[in-house]
Amino acid sequence: MNSSEHEIVIAGGGICGLATALALHRKGIKSIVLERSDTLRATGAAINVYPNGWRALDHLGIGSELRERCVPITKIVDLYDGRLREMPVGKGELRSLKRSDLVHTLANHLPNNTIRFGQRVISAETNLETGFPILHCIDGTTINCKVLIGCEGINSIVAKSLGLKAPRLLSICAIRAFTSYPNGHSFTNEFIRMRRGAFTIGFLPINEKVVHWFVGHPWISEDSIVQKDCTLLRDLTVDMMEGFPSHLIDMVRRVDLDSLSLTGIKYRPPWDLALGTFRRGTTVVAGDAMHVMAPFIGQGGSAAIEDAIVLARGLACAFCGRDGGDWDQMLKIRVERAMDEYLKERKLRLVRMSMQTYLLGLMFEVPSKVVKLVIIFTLLAFFGLNSLGHAQV
Repeated sequence: MNSSEHEIVIAGGGICGLATALALHRKGIKSIVLERSDTLRATGAAINVYPNGWRALDHLGIGSELRERCVPITKIVDLYDGRLREMPVGKGELRSLKRSDLVHTLANHLPNNTIRFGQRVISAETNLETGFPILHCIDGTTINCKVLIGCEGINSIVAKSLGLKAPRLLSICAIRAFTSYPNGHSFTNEFIRMRRGAFTIGFLPINEKVVHWFVGHPWISEDSIVQKDCTLLRDLTVDMMEGFPSHLIDMVRRVDLDSLSLTGIKYRPPWDLALGTFRRGTTVVAGDAMHVMAPFIGQGGSAAIEDAIVLARGLACAFCGRDGGDWDQMLKIRVERAMDEYLKERKLRLVRMSMQTYLLGLMFEVPSKVVKLVIIFTLLAFFGLNSLGHAQV
């Protein structure tokens, strides 16, 4: 059985894992990222990045590079059951970014050999003698480390080792994709969302030739049949769009099939987030492993990058000024304190965002107009008229 030792190990090479590694690298702290796949993964077509996300990307030093790949959105337009609402983005910044562009840019700014591909973690525990984490991989490798950060998303092994409850599944699903227009498209730089009953479509340009779109609808039996067949999924989506404008139906027909996906929407309820235990010793979780959210406020990716920055800042302080004596014991105390500060700083913000997206998701599930009205008043009471307030901080 192979065994190795590292100071900081990050499980998961998605957005959060790579952002955490890069944030640590910017602080002069070395880490390794264990990625179960043989290559970089970018599940999902695109990610909508709001002002807080771009500030986080600027902090990592990659914001300017990524802005060159996507156009700024000037306005959000909601057309819900015939009611029109327009919301200027104003001084904020909203852009739709290909997930593959984000993931590859994060990876390209990391030192060579930071990412260890084909390393699938199957269990995590604490060494009873040292108090530090131990990881076991599917190939029989054992990894001893001083710090373990679980960033493997909704099916996180590290989160399970902390006793966290599995994310819950909403009764709605999301279809996401790109449509490319080789000669350019005619869409304006607006984020448009249209809803009729329980069916929602949203779309916005990534650049002058690519549009990102998504469809949300209640899960139906046909979804299980078409989920792994992109052609059938496209045809089903076109059928569901009867009555929508012809240019949107054409957009779906012309979809880039290799970008098309259908997924059930999972979430961690705000009360689980408020009461959950996200640290044990020097093991902690971040990103979707901690706070998987439904996509209704578009903060999953941006919140994960914020996690990375806050956590790296604390760990950098914990690792600085090492000296003689019992450094391991001192480091353990300092890391635990840094992780507690990270969770204290992040939890209130994450609970608020989780509550907001939970209530918005509930609007799609409950049929009662009275309950929907109560939800609307609750949203106004807790979050005010500015539905993008969470993105401005």
